[in-house]
Amino acid sequence: MSQFRALAGVLRGPGLWWLRGQAVGARTGIAEHRRGCSSGTAEPSLAGCSSSYVEEMYYAWLENPKNVHASWDVFFRNAKASSPPGEAYETRPSTLLQGRAMSQTPSLAQKVVEDHLAVHTLIRAYQIRGHHVAQLDPLGILEADLDSFVPSDLITTIDKLAFYGLHETDLDKTFQLPSTTFIGGSESTLPLREIIRRLEMTYCGHIGVEFMFINNVEQCQWIRQKFETPGIMQFTNEEKRTLLARLVRSTRFEDFLARKWSSEKRFGLEGCEVLIPALKTIIDKSSEAGIDSVIMGMPHRVALQGSGDVKYHLGMYHERINRVTDKNITLSLMANPSHLEAVDPVVQGKAKAEQFYRGDAEGKKVMSILMHGDAAFAGQGVVYETFHLSELPSYTTHGTVHVVVNNQREEGGIPHVARVVNAPIFHVNVDDPEAVMYVCKVAAEWRSTFNKDVVIDLVCYRRFGHNEMDEPMFTQPLMYKQIRKQEHVLKKYSDKLISEGVVTLQEFEEEIAKYDKICEEAYTSSKDEKILHIRHWLDSPWPDFFTAEGEPKSMTCPPTGLDEETLRHIGQTASSVPVEGFTIHPGVSRILRGRADMTQKRLVDWALGEYMAFGSLLKDGIHVRLSGQDVERGTFSHRHHVLHDQEVDKHFCVPMNHLWKNQAPYTVCNSSLSEYGVLGFELGFAMASPNALVCWEAQFGDFHNTAQCIIDQFISPGQAKWVRNNGIVLLLPHGMEGMGPEHSSARPERFLQMSKDDSDRYPEFTGDFEVQQLFDCNWIVVNCSTPANYFHVLRRQILLPFRKPLIIFTPKSLLRHPDARSSFDDMKAGIFRRIIPDEGPASKSPEKVKRVIFCTGKVYYELAKQRKLEDLEHDIAIIRLEQISPFPFDLVKAEVEKYSNAELIWCQEEHKNMGYYDYIRPRFLTVLCNRRPI
Repeated sequence: MSQFRALAGVLRGPGLWWLRGQAVGARTGIAEHRRGCSSGTAEPSLAGCSSSYVEEMYYAWLENPKNVHASWDVFFRNAKASSPPGEAYETRPSTLLQGRAMSQTPSLAQKVVEDHLAVHTLIRAYQIRGHHVAQLDPLGILEADLDSFVPSDLITTIDKLAFYGLHETDLDKTFQLPSTTFIGGSESTLPLREIIRRLEMTYCGHIGVEFMFINNVEQCQWIRQKFETPGIMQFTNEEKRTLLARLVRSTRFEDFLARKWSSEKRFGLEGCEVLIPALKTIIDKSSEAGIDSVIMGMPHRVALQGSGDVKYHLGMYHERINRVTDKNITLSLMANPSHLEAVDPVVQGKAKAEQFYRGDAEGKKVMSILMHGDAAFAGQGVVYETFHLSELPSYTTHGTVHVVVNNQREEGGIPHVARVVNAPIFHVNVDDPEAVMYVCKVAAEWRSTFNKDVVIDLVCYRRFGHNEMDEPMFTQPLMYKQIRKQEHVLKKYSDKLISEGVVTLQEFEEEIAKYDKICEEAYTSSKDEKILHIRHWLDSPWPDFFTAEGEPKSMTCPPTGLDEETLRHIGQTASSVPVEGFTIHPGVSRILRGRADMTQKRLVDWALGEYMAFGSLLKDGIHVRLSGQDVERGTFSHRHHVLHDQEVDKHFCVPMNHLWKNQAPYTVCNSSLSEYGVLGFELGFAMASPNALVCWEAQFGDFHNTAQCIIDQFISPGQAKWVRNNGIVLLLPHGMEGMGPEHSSARPERFLQMSKDDSDRYPEFTGDFEVQQLFDCNWIVVNCSTPANYFHVLRRQILLPFRKPLIIFTPKSLLRHPDARSSFDDMKAGIFRRIIPDEGPASKSPEKVKRVIFCTGKVYYELAKQRKLEDLEHDIAIIRLEQISPFPFDLVKAEVEKYSNAELIWCQEEHKNMGYYDYIRPRFLTVLCNRRPI
């Protein structure tokens, strides 16, 4: 126990238990006892010493062990060391010392207690706020967190000792160290002067540590031990030489690019060359811990793939041997748009998918590294959304290492977004490469130990401004005057190692020449490369799905129907509780009885049709994942894929995981209240494997607009710009049902405006036109009007020989509409129907039909009802356009030719400037060769 507690006990109660010679009474004269006490003996005898004398010796020793003879110093230290655990200095305070404190020197006892408390408070102040005065800016211009704030409780000047009631005369006094610090190493006491020196070395040097907001004592102690232990940041000569060689490569590669492409924008690393060695260190340390797959995302500030807008945003996939650990490791760099931080949730989704498919339940094999720019890390809300996913069960990747390239653009420094998940923040000056490497090692160990996020803040600068064509002196003259004088970090570090005798100047120059030669030879050989293999730029290759050339293995789609036995089995499971003794809610019980009744009658509603599609894919080994807000129950309480026991808290079951003995797993998970982050996550999840149906459902269709960046930058141009297939499914509840024009609509016009097909080009109907059209498009947009067609389009999504995003405008009122039912017969035969023609009386005599109404979605049921009420079933044909994009030119052509005498009408419930009209009209006119109006 610490001494201040012992002395506090003196003020409270009975005595120092280790004063075993106190049989000598206080009545004995002091002089007599002093005559019996020799300060020159090897070990003082308490039997012949007065308590007052012992107390005086003890107080003097507390102030400074040098104040007493060495024998007394040894005695007091031994007494402390031999005290029983849990009792020393605390459980039995001395009546003698109590009397001393109370009657003779109360101010002295109180002063000792207060001074120890003050020192402990001082230590804590450095642990909390030391990073504010750390020497982090490599330019030496700004303060640690890029503002002028200096905490008043840090001893930046000698007069600040007064804040704690201490004085300069106290600097050489010795104080007991608390258990919440490791600055003493093997020593339990230190002079105040040394305490402050070690705290400044730990928290105010080239590393600044933010961690005291973490509410876990074990984790805080772990960090303290990693940074406070004296001499812990040591590197072997071999490690220093490796670091120098990596620094040579990162620096000389930038120089090489600058020479070869001097007029190109590269957004290069100059000013943060240490990033590459830093990433290598993280990967090395993670590989040691068992990681064999790393998924990375980055902004184009640190792009190294080349020049030109597309190239430096493309992804990469690479397998190699880690030279430090001699283990295989796979590196995957995700393609990223210019929208900084948008790639963050995509990386996390892909990492989660790889962990899922490999059974890596604790993230011990697969991890993610996210690189950030300082301003984007501070300003982009998707950063927070991504952090927020990090501890949700179906979204956690069990810890991500975040590396912030802090160019000092964000006034006020890096905001504390990482604090929301108790992630420690390690700030470090990039001109101290060894400090950077140490921080990276600790970050990797933290992630491996606690499976939690961690942030590395690389405080650096941009040597050439925003890009190499920029003139930064326009806006930052002071900074760039200093940058022009700034010595390169490679020069600084090489000089340091040469002076230490770690390398010679000749060895250093040979290392530079060796790497320059590698770059020149690679550049020369690249001129002979005639074919650019797109697969080299894929972050998620699917080697067995396509041919070696990256093409589909066929251009046909098998039928999507199922046999009667399978349909019945899925229907029975969907209407039952597969766990014994499980009490479900009466309302859910009623829904299950309704499903059983429909199964018996060979009918399905919307929810059961979806169940049939998902369940049949699981039987074929296809993983199905459904994510979004309230998807387990369904926004409109129609799905109920997760049943909750009404008697046992947090006891639930997922019947769909009980369909087949060897089925694929089904994941259904309520997301956080996020669209941007969650849709990005699901997009990344869908990238990992083509053999999965990954669906994101918006709570209402219009909510996708807060994820518009993911839709515009990743999903719509996915194949054109990112040269990759992705089969993600967006379920967007849509229908003008009284919620207002902005909340009722899923904005189909936006998706159609971004569809690839040409409205004025009349296609040739050759081969399998439907599949070829799907292959040529950028995404598929549908609005199904029957459960059977919804069932077929979901199955078609997996049975196609390629992958395209699928946008489905799903119904709200149709979920329970009595006419929106399908027979098993509609699901047993055939495929998805791109158009559902009129099958009533009008179709029997098409030449007599006066009007043909084309429509899509739920408005069909309203039109059909009104047509029946007005007895117009022979005069009006109603045709449903189920697949809107790519536009079914062939089927529309057949229908308009069938009703050659009829007036053609397009009907939609949305406003004219919304919905489908502006997309549909020019394509109809192309089919009609502009000879008939619509």
